[in-house]
Amino acid sequence: MPTLSTVQENAVRELLRVSPVAVELGERFAAAGHDLHLVGGSVRDALLGRLGDDLDLTTDARPDQVLALVQGWAEAIWDTGIAFGTVGLAKGGFKLEVTTYRSEAYDPASRNPQVAYGNSLRADLGRRDFTVNAMAVALPDWKAPDAFVDAFGGLDDLAAQVLRTPGSPESSFDDDPLRMLRAARFAAQLRFRVDPAVVAAMSAMSDRLAIITRERVKEELSRLLCGADPRAGLELLVDTGLAEHVLPELPALRLEIDEHHQHKDVYEHTLRVLERAVALEDDGPDLVLRLAALLHDVGKPRTRRHEDGGGVSFHHHEVVGAKMAKKRLRALTYGKDVVEQVGLLTELHLRFHGYGQGGTPWTDSAVRRYVTDAGDQLSRLHKLVRSDCTTRNRRRAAALAAAYDDLERRIAELAEREELGRIRPDLDGNAIMALLGLPPGPLVGQAYQHLMALRMERGPLPEGEAQAELFAWARERGLDVPE
Repeated sequence: MPTLSTVQENAVRELLRVSPVAVELGERFAAAGHDLHLVGGSVRDALLGRLGDDLDLTTDARPDQVLALVQGWAEAIWDTGIAFGTVGLAKGGFKLEVTTYRSEAYDPASRNPQVAYGNSLRADLGRRDFTVNAMAVALPDWKAPDAFVDAFGGLDDLAAQVLRTPGSPESSFDDDPLRMLRAARFAAQLRFRVDPAVVAAMSAMSDRLAIITRERVKEELSRLLCGADPRAGLELLVDTGLAEHVLPELPALRLEIDEHHQHKDVYEHTLRVLERAVALEDDGPDLVLRLAALLHDVGKPRTRRHEDGGGVSFHHHEVVGAKMAKKRLRALTYGKDVVEQVGLLTELHLRFHGYGQGGTPWTDSAVRRYVTDAGDQLSRLHKLVRSDCTTRNRRRAAALAAAYDDLERRIAELAEREELGRIRPDLDGNAIMALLGLPPGPLVGQAYQHLMALRMERGPLPEGEAQAELFAWARERGLDVPE
Protein backbone atom coordinates (compact mmCIF):
# COMPACT_ATOMS: atom_id res chain seq x y z
CA MET A 1 0.00 0.00 0.00
CA PRO A 2 1.55 3.40 -0.95
CA THR A 3 2.21 5.91 1.83
CA LEU A 4 1.07 9.51 1.57
CA SER A 5 4.66 10.71 1.16
CA THR A 6 5.21 8.27 -1.71
CA VAL A 7 1.93 9.34 -3.32
CA GLN A 8 2.91 13.00 -3.16
CA GLU A 9 6.38 12.32 -4.55
CA ASN A 10 4.80 10.47 -7.46
CA ALA A 11 2.53 13.43 -8.15
CA VAL A 12 5.36 15.97 -8.20
CA ARG A 13 7.42 13.84 -10.58
CA GLU A 14 4.48 13.30 -12.95
CA LEU A 15 3.33 16.91 -12.86
CA LEU A 16 6.83 18.13 -13.67
CA ARG A 17 6.68 15.99 -16.81
CA VAL A 18 3.44 17.51 -18.08
CA SER A 19 3.84 21.00 -16.62
CA PRO A 20 5.12 22.83 -19.75
CA VAL A 21 1.88 22.20 -21.64
CA ALA A 22 -0.41 22.35 -18.60
CA VAL A 23 1.15 25.55 -17.28
CA GLU A 24 1.01 27.26 -20.67
CA LEU A 25 -2.69 26.51 -20.96
CA GLY A 26 -3.30 27.58 -17.36
CA GLU A 27 -1.63 30.92 -18.06
CA ARG A 28 -3.94 31.53 -21.01
CA PHE A 29 -7.01 30.85 -18.88
CA ALA A 30 -5.75 32.96 -15.98
CA ALA A 31 -5.03 35.89 -18.29
CA ALA A 32 -8.66 35.72 -19.44
CA GLY A 33 -9.91 35.62 -15.84
CA HIS A 34 -10.80 31.93 -15.73
CA ASP A 35 -9.81 29.04 -13.46
CA LEU A 36 -8.24 25.87 -14.82
CA HIS A 37 -7.52 22.69 -12.86
CA LEU A 38 -6.03 19.32 -13.67
CA VAL A 39 -8.72 17.00 -12.36
CA GLY A 40 -10.16 13.52 -11.90
CA GLY A 41 -8.33 10.51 -13.25
CA SER A 42 -5.33 12.63 -14.24
CA VAL A 43 -4.71 13.70 -10.63
CA ARG A 44 -5.34 10.17 -9.38
CA ASP A 45 -2.90 8.70 -11.87
CA ALA A 46 -0.29 11.39 -11.15
CA LEU A 47 -0.50 10.47 -7.47
CA LEU A 48 -0.10 6.78 -8.40
CA GLY A 49 2.90 7.57 -10.62
CA ARG A 50 1.15 6.38 -13.78
CA LEU A 51 -0.05 9.54 -15.52
CA GLY A 52 -0.23 9.07 -19.28
CA ASP A 53 -0.44 11.59 -22.10
CA ASP A 54 -4.22 12.13 -21.82
CA LEU A 55 -4.99 15.00 -19.46
CA ASP A 56 -8.39 15.89 -17.97
CA LEU A 57 -8.97 19.51 -16.99
CA THR A 58 -11.92 21.47 -15.65
CA THR A 59 -12.74 25.17 -15.81
CA ASP A 60 -15.39 27.76 -15.05
CA ALA A 61 -15.16 28.95 -18.67
CA ARG A 62 -18.05 27.93 -20.92
CA PRO A 63 -17.31 25.75 -23.97
CA ASP A 64 -17.42 28.67 -26.46
CA GLN A 65 -14.96 30.57 -24.27
CA VAL A 66 -12.70 27.51 -24.10
CA LEU A 67 -12.72 27.25 -27.89
CA ALA A 68 -11.72 30.90 -28.20
CA LEU A 69 -8.89 30.51 -25.66
CA VAL A 70 -7.27 27.51 -27.36
CA GLN A 71 -7.53 28.82 -30.93
CA GLY A 72 -4.03 29.45 -32.25
CA TRP A 73 -2.43 27.60 -29.34
CA ALA A 74 -3.64 24.03 -29.78
CA GLU A 75 -2.27 21.96 -32.64
CA ALA A 76 -5.69 20.35 -33.17
CA ILE A 77 -9.15 20.95 -31.73
CA TRP A 78 -12.26 18.74 -31.77
CA ASP A 79 -15.69 19.52 -30.40
CA THR A 80 -17.40 16.12 -30.53
CA GLY A 81 -18.09 16.35 -26.78
CA ILE A 82 -19.11 19.97 -26.70
CA ALA A 83 -22.76 19.12 -26.03
CA PHE A 84 -21.54 17.76 -22.69
CA GLY A 85 -19.29 20.74 -22.04
CA THR A 86 -16.03 19.17 -23.25
CA VAL A 87 -13.53 20.59 -25.75
CA GLY A 88 -10.72 18.30 -26.90
CA LEU A 89 -7.33 19.44 -28.13
CA ALA A 90 -3.82 18.25 -28.84
CA LYS A 91 -0.57 19.99 -27.95
CA GLY A 92 3.03 18.86 -27.63
CA GLY A 93 2.24 15.15 -27.75
CA PHE A 94 -0.56 15.44 -25.16
CA LYS A 95 -4.29 14.99 -25.64
CA LEU A 96 -6.25 17.35 -23.38
CA GLU A 97 -9.96 17.47 -22.60
CA VAL A 98 -11.23 20.68 -21.01
CA THR A 99 -14.66 20.38 -19.43
CA THR A 100 -16.75 23.17 -17.98
CA TYR A 101 -17.81 22.77 -14.34
CA ARG A 102 -20.98 20.79 -14.58
CA SER A 103 -23.54 18.56 -12.95
CA GLU A 104 -25.10 15.53 -14.58
CA ALA A 105 -28.32 13.75 -13.78
CA TYR A 106 -30.47 11.15 -15.46
CA ASP A 107 -34.18 11.45 -15.87
CA PRO A 108 -35.55 8.11 -14.60
CA ALA A 109 -36.77 7.23 -18.10
CA SER A 110 -33.83 8.69 -20.05
CA ARG A 111 -30.64 7.07 -21.32
CA ASN A 112 -28.82 10.39 -21.80
CA PRO A 113 -27.33 12.71 -19.17
CA GLN A 114 -28.78 16.19 -18.79
CA VAL A 115 -25.93 18.68 -18.48
CA ALA A 116 -26.07 21.89 -16.46
CA TYR A 117 -23.02 24.15 -16.11
CA GLY A 118 -21.82 25.41 -12.73
CA ASN A 119 -19.42 27.98 -11.30
CA SER A 120 -18.01 26.05 -8.33
CA LEU A 121 -15.04 23.69 -8.39
CA ARG A 122 -16.15 22.04 -5.15
CA ALA A 123 -19.62 21.35 -6.57
CA ASP A 124 -18.04 19.94 -9.73
CA LEU A 125 -15.81 17.62 -7.67
CA GLY A 126 -18.75 16.61 -5.51
CA ARG A 127 -20.65 15.22 -8.51
CA ARG A 128 -17.79 12.96 -9.60
CA ASP A 129 -17.96 9.20 -9.26
CA PHE A 130 -15.41 8.41 -6.52
CA THR A 131 -13.34 10.40 -4.05
CA VAL A 132 -10.08 9.25 -5.68
CA ASN A 133 -11.35 10.94 -8.85
CA ALA A 134 -12.55 14.07 -7.04
CA MET A 135 -9.21 15.80 -6.53
CA ALA A 136 -7.84 18.76 -8.50
CA VAL A 137 -4.63 20.73 -8.99
CA ALA A 138 -4.81 24.43 -9.87
CA LEU A 139 -2.99 25.74 -12.92
CA PRO A 140 -0.76 27.49 -13.81
CA ASP A 141 0.84 27.69 -10.33
CA TRP A 142 0.48 24.04 -9.39
CA LYS A 143 3.31 24.37 -6.83
CA ALA A 144 1.37 26.87 -4.68
CA PRO A 145 0.48 25.64 -1.15
CA ASP A 146 -3.26 25.76 -1.88
CA ALA A 147 -3.08 24.41 -5.46
CA PHE A 148 -4.05 20.87 -4.44
CA VAL A 149 -7.80 20.59 -3.81
CA ASP A 150 -9.12 17.55 -1.95
CA ALA A 151 -12.52 18.33 -0.44
CA PHE A 152 -13.71 14.72 0.00
CA GLY A 153 -10.78 12.76 1.39
CA GLY A 154 -9.61 11.34 -1.91
CA LEU A 155 -5.93 11.35 -0.95
CA ASP A 156 -6.56 9.24 2.16
CA ASP A 157 -8.76 6.85 0.14
CA LEU A 158 -6.07 6.58 -2.52
CA ALA A 159 -3.47 5.67 0.09
CA ALA A 160 -5.90 3.14 1.58
CA GLN A 161 -6.81 1.83 -1.89
CA VAL A 162 -10.54 2.11 -1.28
CA LEU A 163 -13.38 3.33 -3.53
CA ARG A 164 -15.93 5.62 -1.90
CA THR A 165 -18.29 8.19 -3.39
CA PRO A 166 -18.04 11.93 -2.51
CA GLY A 167 -21.66 11.97 -1.35
CA SER A 168 -24.03 9.10 -0.73
CA PRO A 169 -23.54 6.23 -3.18
CA GLU A 170 -27.30 6.09 -3.76
CA SER A 171 -27.35 9.71 -4.93
CA SER A 172 -24.25 9.20 -7.08
CA PHE A 173 -25.61 6.09 -8.79
CA ASP A 174 -29.00 7.67 -9.27
CA ASP A 175 -27.31 10.54 -11.12
CA ASP A 176 -25.39 8.14 -13.37
CA PRO A 177 -26.01 4.40 -12.98
CA LEU A 178 -22.96 3.62 -15.13
CA ARG A 179 -20.88 4.51 -12.08
CA MET A 180 -21.82 1.14 -10.62
CA LEU A 181 -19.99 -0.52 -13.50
CA ARG A 182 -17.09 1.89 -13.03
CA ALA A 183 -16.73 0.68 -9.45
CA ALA A 184 -16.20 -2.84 -10.76
CA ARG A 185 -13.90 -1.56 -13.49
CA PHE A 186 -11.69 0.31 -10.99
CA ALA A 187 -11.63 -2.76 -8.76
CA ALA A 188 -10.17 -4.62 -11.75
CA GLN A 189 -7.90 -1.86 -13.03
CA LEU A 190 -6.52 -0.48 -9.77
CA ARG A 191 -7.07 -3.51 -7.49
CA PHE A 192 -8.87 -1.20 -5.06
CA ARG A 193 -11.32 -2.40 -2.42
CA VAL A 194 -14.89 -1.14 -2.83
CA ASP A 195 -16.41 0.40 0.30
CA PRO A 196 -19.23 -1.75 1.78
CA ALA A 197 -21.71 1.13 1.51
CA VAL A 198 -20.94 1.39 -2.20
CA VAL A 199 -21.38 -2.37 -2.66
CA ALA A 200 -24.71 -2.25 -0.86
CA ALA A 201 -25.95 0.57 -3.09
CA MET A 202 -24.82 -1.34 -6.20
CA SER A 203 -26.82 -4.36 -5.07
CA ALA A 204 -29.91 -2.32 -4.26
CA MET A 205 -29.82 -0.25 -7.46
CA SER A 206 -28.56 -2.74 -10.05
CA ASP A 207 -31.83 -2.49 -12.00
CA ARG A 208 -31.02 1.18 -12.75
CA LEU A 209 -28.31 0.00 -15.14
CA ALA A 210 -31.07 -0.83 -17.63
CA ILE A 211 -31.35 2.85 -18.65
CA ILE A 212 -27.72 2.99 -19.83
CA THR A 213 -26.99 2.49 -23.51
CA ARG A 214 -25.38 -0.79 -24.52
CA GLU A 215 -22.46 1.11 -26.07
CA ARG A 216 -21.50 2.68 -22.73
CA VAL A 217 -21.93 -0.64 -20.93
CA LYS A 218 -19.70 -2.35 -23.49
CA GLU A 219 -16.98 0.26 -23.04
CA GLU A 220 -16.90 -0.23 -19.27
CA LEU A 221 -16.97 -4.02 -19.60
CA SER A 222 -14.03 -3.94 -22.01
CA ARG A 223 -12.02 -1.75 -19.67
CA LEU A 224 -12.84 -4.04 -16.76
CA LEU A 225 -11.78 -7.14 -18.69
CA CYS A 226 -8.52 -5.50 -19.74
CA GLY A 227 -7.70 -4.53 -16.16
CA ALA A 228 -4.92 -6.01 -14.07
CA ASP A 229 -7.37 -8.19 -12.10
CA PRO A 230 -10.53 -8.76 -14.16
CA ARG A 231 -11.66 -11.50 -11.79
CA ALA A 232 -12.14 -8.97 -8.97
CA GLY A 233 -14.37 -6.80 -11.16
CA LEU A 234 -16.41 -9.71 -12.48
CA GLU A 235 -17.00 -11.15 -9.03
CA LEU A 236 -18.28 -7.75 -7.91
CA LEU A 237 -20.67 -7.64 -10.87
CA VAL A 238 -22.02 -11.09 -10.06
CA ASP A 239 -22.26 -10.56 -6.30
CA THR A 240 -24.18 -7.28 -6.68
CA GLY A 241 -26.54 -8.51 -9.40
CA LEU A 242 -25.15 -6.14 -12.02
CA ALA A 243 -23.99 -9.06 -14.15
CA GLU A 244 -27.64 -9.94 -14.78
CA HIS A 245 -27.85 -6.72 -16.82
CA VAL A 246 -24.47 -7.08 -18.56
CA LEU A 247 -23.56 -10.78 -18.92
CA PRO A 248 -26.38 -12.87 -17.45
CA GLU A 249 -24.66 -15.98 -18.82
CA LEU A 250 -21.90 -15.56 -16.21
CA PRO A 251 -23.95 -15.86 -12.99
CA ALA A 252 -25.89 -18.70 -14.65
CA LEU A 253 -22.70 -20.77 -14.54
CA ARG A 254 -22.83 -20.91 -10.75
CA LEU A 255 -25.64 -23.44 -11.03
CA GLU A 256 -23.59 -25.92 -13.05
CA ILE A 257 -21.25 -28.63 -11.76
CA ASP A 258 -18.62 -29.77 -14.28
CA GLU A 259 -17.62 -33.40 -13.94
CA HIS A 260 -14.37 -32.80 -15.83
CA HIS A 261 -12.88 -30.28 -13.41
CA GLN A 262 -12.23 -30.37 -9.70
CA HIS A 263 -14.02 -27.11 -8.96
CA LYS A 264 -17.19 -26.41 -7.05
CA ASP A 265 -18.87 -25.10 -10.22
CA VAL A 266 -18.36 -23.96 -13.79
CA TYR A 267 -18.38 -20.32 -12.63
CA GLU A 268 -15.25 -20.85 -10.53
CA HIS A 269 -13.66 -22.81 -13.38
CA THR A 270 -14.41 -19.96 -15.80
CA LEU A 271 -12.74 -17.38 -13.57
CA ARG A 272 -9.67 -19.60 -13.25
CA VAL A 273 -9.50 -20.03 -17.02
CA LEU A 274 -9.61 -16.25 -17.39
CA GLU A 275 -6.79 -15.81 -14.89
CA ARG A 276 -4.68 -18.41 -16.68
CA ALA A 277 -5.36 -16.80 -20.07
CA VAL A 278 -4.24 -13.42 -18.74
CA ALA A 279 -1.00 -15.01 -17.54
CA LEU A 280 -0.32 -16.38 -21.06
CA GLU A 281 -0.71 -13.05 -22.90
CA ASP A 282 2.31 -11.95 -24.88
CA ASP A 283 1.97 -8.20 -25.24
CA GLY A 284 -0.55 -6.55 -22.95
CA PRO A 285 -4.28 -7.20 -22.49
CA ASP A 286 -5.96 -9.19 -25.30
CA LEU A 287 -9.69 -8.40 -25.20
CA VAL A 288 -10.66 -11.19 -27.62
CA LEU A 289 -8.77 -13.85 -25.65
CA ARG A 290 -10.25 -12.62 -22.36
CA LEU A 291 -13.78 -12.59 -23.76
CA ALA A 292 -13.29 -16.11 -25.12
CA ALA A 293 -12.00 -17.33 -21.75
CA LEU A 294 -14.99 -15.73 -20.04
CA LEU A 295 -17.59 -17.12 -22.45
CA HIS A 296 -16.13 -20.47 -23.50
CA ASP A 297 -18.45 -22.53 -21.27
CA VAL A 298 -21.65 -20.44 -21.40
CA GLY A 299 -23.38 -23.24 -23.31
CA LYS A 300 -23.22 -25.64 -20.36
CA PRO A 301 -26.46 -24.61 -18.60
CA ARG A 302 -28.46 -25.26 -21.78
CA THR A 303 -26.80 -28.60 -22.54
CA ARG A 304 -26.69 -30.09 -19.05
CA ARG A 305 -27.92 -33.69 -18.90
CA HIS A 306 -28.06 -36.16 -16.02
CA GLU A 307 -26.58 -39.50 -17.05
CA ASP A 308 -27.26 -42.97 -15.71
CA GLY A 309 -25.09 -43.56 -12.69
CA GLY A 310 -25.37 -39.99 -11.41
CA GLY A 311 -22.99 -38.27 -13.82
CA VAL A 312 -23.58 -34.99 -15.62
CA SER A 313 -22.78 -34.25 -19.27
CA PHE A 314 -22.69 -31.15 -21.43
CA HIS A 315 -22.62 -32.61 -24.94
CA HIS A 316 -22.04 -30.06 -27.71
CA HIS A 317 -21.90 -27.18 -25.24
CA GLU A 318 -19.14 -25.62 -27.34
CA VAL A 319 -21.45 -25.31 -30.36
CA VAL A 320 -24.36 -23.97 -28.32
CA GLY A 321 -21.98 -21.72 -26.40
CA ALA A 322 -20.53 -20.21 -29.56
CA LYS A 323 -24.01 -19.15 -30.67
CA MET A 324 -24.80 -17.75 -27.23
CA ALA A 325 -21.51 -15.86 -27.02
CA LYS A 326 -22.03 -14.26 -30.42
CA LYS A 327 -25.59 -13.28 -29.56
CA ARG A 328 -24.50 -11.65 -26.29
CA LEU A 329 -21.59 -9.79 -27.87
CA ARG A 330 -23.83 -8.46 -30.63
CA ALA A 331 -26.30 -7.26 -28.00
CA LEU A 332 -23.44 -5.43 -26.33
CA THR A 333 -22.60 -3.79 -29.72
CA TYR A 334 -19.18 -5.38 -30.16
CA GLY A 335 -17.88 -5.24 -33.72
CA LYS A 336 -18.20 -8.10 -36.18
CA ASP A 337 -14.53 -9.09 -35.92
CA VAL A 338 -14.69 -9.49 -32.14
CA VAL A 339 -17.99 -11.39 -32.34
CA GLU A 340 -16.74 -13.84 -34.96
CA GLN A 341 -13.34 -14.38 -33.32
CA VAL A 342 -14.78 -15.09 -29.88
CA GLY A 343 -17.43 -17.36 -31.41
CA LEU A 344 -14.80 -19.35 -33.30
CA LEU A 345 -12.58 -19.78 -30.24
CA THR A 346 -15.57 -20.89 -28.16
CA GLU A 347 -16.60 -23.45 -30.77
CA LEU A 348 -13.08 -24.88 -31.15
CA HIS A 349 -11.90 -24.91 -27.53
CA LEU A 350 -12.92 -28.54 -26.91
CA ARG A 351 -11.57 -30.12 -30.08
CA PHE A 352 -8.13 -30.75 -28.61
CA HIS A 353 -9.57 -33.04 -25.93
CA GLY A 354 -9.81 -35.83 -28.50
CA TYR A 355 -6.08 -35.59 -29.22
CA GLY A 356 -4.26 -38.81 -28.46
CA GLN A 357 -7.16 -40.41 -26.59
CA GLY A 358 -6.95 -44.18 -26.57
CA GLY A 359 -3.28 -43.98 -27.51
CA THR A 360 -4.03 -43.02 -31.11
CA PRO A 361 -2.57 -39.68 -32.22
CA TRP A 362 -4.34 -37.42 -34.65
CA THR A 363 -3.73 -38.00 -38.32
CA ASP A 364 -1.96 -35.30 -40.30
CA SER A 365 -5.35 -34.55 -41.81
CA ALA A 366 -6.85 -33.84 -38.38
CA VAL A 367 -3.95 -31.55 -37.51
CA ARG A 368 -4.36 -29.68 -40.79
CA ARG A 369 -8.07 -29.19 -40.12
CA TYR A 370 -7.36 -27.90 -36.62
CA VAL A 371 -5.01 -25.28 -38.03
CA THR A 372 -7.19 -24.39 -40.99
CA ASP A 373 -10.36 -24.09 -38.93
CA ALA A 374 -8.60 -21.86 -36.38
CA GLY A 375 -7.17 -19.65 -39.12
CA ASP A 376 -5.65 -16.45 -37.75
CA GLN A 377 -6.96 -17.30 -34.27
CA LEU A 378 -4.61 -20.28 -33.83
CA SER A 379 -2.32 -18.49 -31.39
CA ARG A 380 -5.28 -17.46 -29.23
CA LEU A 381 -6.71 -20.98 -29.47
CA HIS A 382 -3.44 -22.38 -28.12
CA LYS A 383 -3.68 -20.06 -25.11
CA LEU A 384 -7.38 -20.74 -24.52
CA VAL A 385 -6.99 -24.52 -24.64
CA ARG A 386 -4.01 -24.46 -22.28
CA SER A 387 -5.92 -22.15 -19.93
CA ASP A 388 -8.92 -24.50 -19.97
CA CYS A 389 -6.85 -27.37 -18.58
CA THR A 390 -7.34 -26.44 -14.92
CA THR A 391 -7.54 -29.84 -13.26
CA ARG A 392 -5.92 -30.04 -9.83
CA ASN A 393 -4.85 -33.62 -10.51
CA ARG A 394 -1.14 -33.10 -11.16
CA ARG A 395 -0.71 -36.24 -13.21
CA ARG A 396 -3.64 -35.38 -15.46
CA ALA A 397 -2.49 -31.76 -15.76
CA ALA A 398 0.99 -32.89 -16.80
CA ALA A 399 -0.47 -35.32 -19.35
CA LEU A 400 -2.69 -32.63 -20.89
CA ALA A 401 0.21 -30.18 -21.10
CA ALA A 402 2.44 -32.82 -22.70
CA ALA A 403 -0.27 -33.71 -25.21
CA TYR A 404 -0.72 -30.10 -26.23
CA ASP A 405 3.05 -29.67 -26.48
CA ASP A 406 3.04 -32.61 -28.88
CA LEU A 407 0.20 -31.11 -30.93
CA GLU A 408 2.00 -27.79 -31.24
CA ARG A 409 5.17 -29.64 -32.27
CA ARG A 410 3.29 -31.46 -35.03
CA ILE A 411 1.68 -28.23 -36.19
CA ALA A 412 5.11 -26.67 -36.46
CA GLU A 413 6.50 -29.63 -38.40
CA LEU A 414 3.58 -29.68 -40.84
CA ALA A 415 3.72 -25.92 -41.20
CA GLU A 416 7.38 -26.10 -42.14
CA ARG A 417 6.62 -28.71 -44.79
CA GLU A 418 3.31 -27.48 -46.12
CA GLU A 419 2.76 -23.82 -45.13
CA LEU A 420 -0.37 -24.76 -43.18
CA GLY A 421 -1.56 -21.21 -42.78
CA ARG A 422 -2.06 -20.92 -46.53
CA ILE A 423 -3.49 -24.34 -47.39
CA ARG A 424 -5.43 -24.30 -50.65
CA PRO A 425 -6.57 -27.06 -53.02
CA ASP A 426 -4.02 -28.23 -55.55
CA LEU A 427 -6.18 -26.72 -58.33
CA ASP A 428 -7.73 -23.28 -58.01
CA GLY A 429 -11.07 -22.10 -59.38
CA ASN A 430 -9.61 -20.99 -62.72
CA ALA A 431 -7.95 -24.37 -63.28
CA ILE A 432 -11.19 -26.21 -62.40
CA MET A 433 -13.18 -24.15 -64.93
CA ALA A 434 -10.54 -24.64 -67.62
CA LEU A 435 -10.25 -28.41 -67.11
CA LEU A 436 -14.01 -29.05 -66.95
CA GLY A 437 -15.12 -26.32 -69.35
CA LEU A 438 -17.40 -24.83 -66.67
CA PRO A 439 -18.52 -21.22 -66.30
CA PRO A 440 -18.40 -19.58 -62.83
CA GLY A 441 -21.12 -21.04 -60.60
CA PRO A 442 -22.01 -23.45 -57.81
CA LEU A 443 -20.42 -26.49 -59.49
CA VAL A 444 -17.01 -24.81 -59.44
CA GLY A 445 -17.40 -24.17 -55.71
CA GLN A 446 -18.41 -27.77 -55.08
CA ALA A 447 -15.40 -29.05 -57.02
CA TYR A 448 -13.15 -26.67 -55.10
CA GLN A 449 -14.46 -27.97 -51.74
CA HIS A 450 -13.96 -31.57 -52.88
CA LEU A 451 -10.33 -30.87 -53.75
CA MET A 452 -9.88 -28.99 -50.50
CA ALA A 453 -11.08 -32.01 -48.53
CA LEU A 454 -8.59 -34.20 -50.42
CA ARG A 455 -5.82 -31.70 -49.69
CA MET A 456 -6.61 -31.82 -45.98
CA GLU A 457 -6.81 -35.60 -45.96
CA ARG A 458 -3.79 -36.50 -48.09
CA GLY A 459 -1.60 -33.44 -48.16
CA PRO A 460 -0.24 -31.93 -51.40
CA LEU A 461 -1.04 -33.95 -54.55
CA PRO A 462 0.95 -33.99 -57.79
CA GLU A 463 -0.80 -32.01 -60.52
CA GLY A 464 -1.68 -35.08 -62.55
CA GLU A 465 -3.18 -36.85 -59.54
CA ALA A 466 -5.20 -33.76 -58.60
CA GLN A 467 -6.57 -33.55 -62.15
CA ALA A 468 -7.48 -37.25 -62.08
CA GLU A 469 -9.38 -36.76 -58.81
CA LEU A 470 -11.22 -33.78 -60.29
CA PHE A 471 -12.24 -35.78 -63.36
CA ALA A 472 -13.43 -38.70 -61.22
CA TRP A 473 -15.55 -36.30 -59.15
CA ALA A 474 -17.00 -34.80 -62.35
CA ARG A 475 -17.84 -38.20 -63.87
CA GLU A 476 -19.79 -39.17 -60.75
CA ARG A 477 -21.99 -36.12 -61.43
CA GLY A 478 -22.51 -36.86 -65.08
CA LEU A 479 -20.27 -34.06 -66.32
CA ASP A 480 -18.34 -34.33 -69.58
CA VAL A 481 -14.62 -34.68 -69.00
CA PRO A 482 -11.76 -34.91 -71.48
CA GLU A 483 -10.19 -38.26 -72.20
